[in-house]
Amino acid sequence: MRPQYPFRVRHADVWRIALPACIAFITEPLAGLVDMTVIGRLGDASLLGGVVLGALVFNIILSLAYFLRIGTAGLTAQAIGARDPADGLLHAVRALLVGGLIGIGMIVLAVPLLMLSGWLLAPGDGVREALADYFYIRVWGAPFSLINFALLGWFYGRAEATTGMILQFIIHGINIAGSIVLVQGLGLGVEGAALGTVLGQIGASIIGLMLMLGHYGGLGQIVDRVRLGELFQRVALKRMFGLSRDLMIRSIALQATYAYFAAQGSRMGDIELAANAILLNLLFIIGFFMDGIAQAAEQLSGKALGANWQPAFEEAYRLSMIWGLIIAIVMGFGWYFFGPYIISLMTTRAPVQAYAVQFLGLAALCSLTFMPAFVFDGILVGTTQNVVMRNGMIASLVVFVGVAWLAQPLYGNTGLWLALHAWFIARGIIYWWALRRIRSRMFAQ
Repeated sequence: MRPQYPFRVRHADVWRIALPACIAFITEPLAGLVDMTVIGRLGDASLLGGVVLGALVFNIILSLAYFLRIGTAGLTAQAIGARDPADGLLHAVRALLVGGLIGIGMIVLAVPLLMLSGWLLAPGDGVREALADYFYIRVWGAPFSLINFALLGWFYGRAEATTGMILQFIIHGINIAGSIVLVQGLGLGVEGAALGTVLGQIGASIIGLMLMLGHYGGLGQIVDRVRLGELFQRVALKRMFGLSRDLMIRSIALQATYAYFAAQGSRMGDIELAANAILLNLLFIIGFFMDGIAQAAEQLSGKALGANWQPAFEEAYRLSMIWGLIIAIVMGFGWYFFGPYIISLMTTRAPVQAYAVQFLGLAALCSLTFMPAFVFDGILVGTTQNVVMRNGMIASLVVFVGVAWLAQPLYGNTGLWLALHAWFIARGIIYWWALRRIRSRMFAQ
């Protein structure tokens, strides 16, 4: 019989994790905005295009390794709930090793990766040159970026959301300051923007590793506590790589949905593409706030599973949904009423402004339809239900493409946004149904 470790989940427990996570996540788009601004002020559209495409390439590549962050968080939260005296040390060390190796592999394969990116994106000559300058600097930060994924997963899995917030502040703070100094002060251009990002990742990984070493009493203590036989245990490695595989497939399906949405908008025309991009970016900003609640659901549900205490799981489920709904309503109304002003700040083209405002209400409704999917993502990550996440994302992608295929020819851009709503709703329903079926088995004696 599995031992049980009872504990309670209260509103304060949710917000102790959610609030610093929300603050940390919202700094991510700010760093990208500063990079684009400092390069944009140089007055060369090719340089700006190279930075935008370079950031896109790394966002896509690194998103495929995001399992290092969410997988480590779920496994660590379960270890904490099960009273693991090592606080999930083995999970963290495995993730750090895998992240470092993948990052080194990216450096070794930098040339073919850049060639593939250029073939897929087909930039003009000026943009292609700027993309190469950005890529060959930024790729040196790949190992540190992936090490930070593992560290953040370990800290968030242990409910140390404030430490995770500080590390993300370090990443983006050094990036922002470095980009301004290197580009505007030293005139390094695209290379300066890339180097600022690399310095941010290096600084955060050094500090994060120091904090981790301090928690265990130094490197010698970690070496003494990690046995190679346990670290490379076949069952544990199989579980880790199975989790990684499923979360990677889930990330690919997620990226494919947004790529399809953007591609269909592009086919309708430049105005439609620009307006949809603005509205989608507003959705992403709300998503950063919702990620904080998902982070709380992830840690608390994972801890409950590790503790084998279903009452705590049910409370975490209930409170996360309640606060998710409250945030969704508040953010949705804010998006709708302040949207016209934000849109006018983001673009000066009157046709794009008018078209975006025309679809503002339908887009703002996403804050409600995507809320359950976000919270369920957190719960499923915390309980490492990776197969459910993978299959649910693939099934909902099929729903999205099917609705878009039927509705867009009839209703144009309205049909495309309806397909996005169908995607969110389908994910929520699939995850709800799957959790209803398996939750009793998760806590079986």
